[in-house]
Amino acid sequence: MRSTRWAARRLNSPNPLWGSNGVAFGPDGRLYVAQFLLGQISAVDPATGDVEVVVAPDGPVQSPDDLAFGADGSMYIADLVPGRVWRRSPGGEYGLVSDEVKVPNGITCVGDRLFVNEMRMNGRLLELFPGGGDPVVLTDGLALGNAMQLGPDGCLYYPHMVSNQVWRIPPDGGVPEVVAEGVHDPVAVRFDRGGVLHVLSRGPEGFVTRVDLHGTGSRSLVTSGVTGLDNAAFDAENRMFVSSFASGGITELHPDGRTRPVVPRGLDGPYGVTIDLGGTVYAADHYRVTRPEEPGPGASGDVTTEILQPFVHGITADGDVLHTTSQFGTVQTYDPATGTTRTRATGLDQPLGITTRPDGTLVVAETGAGRVIAIDGTDTVTVLAEGLDHPVDVTLDTEGRCYVSDDRRGAVLRLDDGEPVPVADGLGTPQGLAVHGDDLFTVDTAHRRLWSVSLTTGDTRVEAEDLAVGTPAGTAPRQPPALFAHGLPGVAPRFAGLTAAPDGSLLLSSNGEGTVVRLSRTRTAT
Repeated sequence: MRSTRWAARRLNSPNPLWGSNGVAFGPDGRLYVAQFLLGQISAVDPATGDVEVVVAPDGPVQSPDDLAFGADGSMYIADLVPGRVWRRSPGGEYGLVSDEVKVPNGITCVGDRLFVNEMRMNGRLLELFPGGGDPVVLTDGLALGNAMQLGPDGCLYYPHMVSNQVWRIPPDGGVPEVVAEGVHDPVAVRFDRGGVLHVLSRGPEGFVTRVDLHGTGSRSLVTSGVTGLDNAAFDAENRMFVSSFASGGITELHPDGRTRPVVPRGLDGPYGVTIDLGGTVYAADHYRVTRPEEPGPGASGDVTTEILQPFVHGITADGDVLHTTSQFGTVQTYDPATGTTRTRATGLDQPLGITTRPDGTLVVAETGAGRVIAIDGTDTVTVLAEGLDHPVDVTLDTEGRCYVSDDRRGAVLRLDDGEPVPVADGLGTPQGLAVHGDDLFTVDTAHRRLWSVSLTTGDTRVEAEDLAVGTPAGTAPRQPPALFAHGLPGVAPRFAGLTAAPDGSLLLSSNGEGTVVRLSRTRTAT
């Protein structure tokens, strides 16, 4: 960052992996990691933790969620949002295997054969043919399929995420059979070198259930502490490496539950950011609400998961509670003290920024609908303004006037009796908004700037430049995948949140590097 008026301090370290989903060891001995949120695949050296981007976000693959290697070294990729399966040859050429799989997720190779399943209700498990030919459906009725693998008995094992079951079926077809029931939130099944079944849980505790299929069928449970487990792979020495959709990173998990960070975990975004009256910072991080802890006395400098909350992007603190928006179209109120959640609105079109009036009424930027709405204490929704282009964030000044950023128009608007009045134009792509005193601040992600707007004179000024916001450094800008059907949203536009702390500092979602940054005025600032 460049600024003579503000000093920047990170609350957490940058994230080397923007989420980590499917993992598989490649022919070169490195662990390949699918990163759904960024649309890329990286290779990790398990000995050093070095990360190299292999499939960049500017290629044909949009949202890789799982991957597998064929006998000839080809990489097969489940591209979840657009519903495609790709082959990447050892030489780096891409070929489309199929666009007939809906929400492809779990993928595995059995010699030269390729199998994929669907992460949807009544999903299918199919065999695909890279050399050509129509897909063959082995079975349907999956309750959200996911990471699968061939077992030592020659059957394909796969989870039903919703019904908490593990099933198997012969790769040549047949009658599917339930192998295990009552498994906690199963997201992936993996066999170690000894043929023991490991079932990963996507919950906050990081459970791994081991099932002895050869003998009594007995189970043992290991708590890894890795929130939001997504997938796992065993190396030639039978060491287990796990990924996390919630926090990224790669972790070696020992049989007794001990862990060794290979690639450190961090933030997948972050998106919205807020601070409560006690000084606790919270960030909305797509899959969870987090607490980035600023290094110092009594603080670890780590990122702690407060609660798993799917597709959470907007957040604001209000006394002892947090209000959040989700790409599921919901607005919720969460109480950290009790761990309870109250739904305030549903069926909204991509709600993002959120703030609170003194009387407790919520004000929300409903980005997809081009509206700003209010939700009162009885959860009644009213429209404050409509016909906007792309409203992203909202904030209030000390007199209760509402401001909204429109990142397509490049403007910050004030709502006067429902009519948008420009306060500042030509700001690039303004997103996060915050008011402190007589100044309104906004983050321009296109030019990586922090702007201030005087609410008394209307003057605008660049406060800081070269912010780590917007598209991560070293990656080409791309349009995020569109929302898709089957009840699951796709990847929403990146949202750089901003909030003002009581001491006048600003907290910024540096989503170009995966950190929350505190901006404090320098002594020379005027």
